[in-house]
Amino acid sequence: MGKLYRAISADGSAVAAVIDGTDIVSEIERIHKTSAVVTAALGRLSIAASLMGYTMKGANDSVTLRLDGNGPAGQLVAVSDSRGNVKSCVGNPVVELPLNAKGKLDVAGAVGRDGTLSVVKDMGLREPYVGVIPIVSGEIAEDIASYYAASEQIPTVCGLGVLVNPELTVRAAGGFLVQLLPFADEKCIGTIEKNVSEMRPVSALIADGASPEEIAGMLLRGLEPNELDTSEPAYRCDCSRERTEKVLISIGKNELASMAAEGKDTSVCCHFCGKEYIFTPEEIRKLAE
Repeated sequence: MGKLYRAISADGSAVAAVIDGTDIVSEIERIHKTSAVVTAALGRLSIAASLMGYTMKGANDSVTLRLDGNGPAGQLVAVSDSRGNVKSCVGNPVVELPLNAKGKLDVAGAVGRDGTLSVVKDMGLREPYVGVIPIVSGEIAEDIASYYAASEQIPTVCGLGVLVNPELTVRAAGGFLVQLLPFADEKCIGTIEKNVSEMRPVSALIADGASPEEIAGMLLRGLEPNELDTSEPAYRCDCSRERTEKVLISIGKNELASMAAEGKDTSVCCHFCGKEYIFTPEEIRKLAE
């Protein structure tokens, strides 16, 4: 289970959200058996989704991030609810690439730089909100900040990081969003820029034991931050047999009847958690009806 903490500056002009997502990304690696660079990429996207989902107000609201950069990892998807709980999947979980020029995992090389980041916010309205932007760098944090600037006109600083051990387990993972309200003055903006520039990477801070509260304090240093709220998000898949039945029904009566006629069990596997649901020919026949 992770820890998510939000703080606001004394004048209400800046909000910082910070998450320690080490347990969440560890679960991603366990479920999807990802290679190191894919663990880093999918972990970053999932942490971003958790932070973004937590900003939504409705109990049943959700946000889906879909990153398709035409890289060897394929499409990456992360879905979060309004409590920050997240689930994710990836087209190709095993990608092996040399380290990048900085000697770090080549996340942009795995994700690709020629494609789009789409953000779908489902707030229970007739149609969900959809924002799509070209990928800026493939490093994900910059792409999230670019999305907010282009689609929601919210000045945002984003930091995301995942440290993977040599044996592929996750040493530390986390991220932050700092967002400015329209009335933020130049002094506030300058203070945050200075604070961010002086900080070590968020994953390194978490690896050394820094808490989300302490990191939020670093981000809003000099702005007299106050606690807004906290949460304990987890990697959580909400699949069920009932939902799977609805998916099967959606493929149509004729197709289901054809599947039942084959006389074999039908297996449906969840992309997010790997859980398998088995349906007998008789059960498929009843769904067709």
